[in-house]
Amino acid sequence: MISREEALELVTTHSADPHLVPHALETEAVLRALAVRLDQDPQLWSLTGLLHDLDYSATKDTPEKHGLVTCEMLADRLPEEALKAIRAHNGECTGTAPESLFDYALRCGETVTGLIHANALVRPEGMDGMKPKSLKKKMKEKAFAANINRDNIRECEKIGLDQGEFFQIAIDAIAPLAPEVGLVK
Repeated sequence: MISREEALELVTTHSADPHLVPHALETEAVLRALAVRLDQDPQLWSLTGLLHDLDYSATKDTPEKHGLVTCEMLADRLPEEALKAIRAHNGECTGTAPESLFDYALRCGETVTGLIHANALVRPEGMDGMKPKSLKKKMKEKAFAANINRDNIRECEKIGLDQGEFFQIAIDAIAPLAPEVGLVK
């Protein structure tokens, strides 16, 4: 399996869009925390979170390929369950429906990072003191971070977590990264 150092090197060299590296790091942290909470493999889940958008810069104009190209690049470096989760995280476009706990965890875990990141940017305190209640409110505001697929976030229920617990896990995972991902005021 690919090492974390190799994975991070791939992410930094393949991410032409400046927001992709912070998103990858945030997703890595959220997936690690979800794996711990759900009694899964934290190393595998966090690596998959880190690498899930590896092809985004190359496929942003061909969304039906997003995830598939990543899987081709990593075919011999991640187990099939991780590759399946990467294909399923963009299942609406790739045709790979999510089925497993891992698939749903990646879908909701990577999506919630956008909501948390956007919320931290508009809060005077950034990540400090962010609560699930604030994210629940932002979920209802369709104009706030309008490109975030709220249905994917709601899939946290498919991994056995209510929104409040899911949000708290994600906030707690991302908060230590705040200086590294530009969320310090």
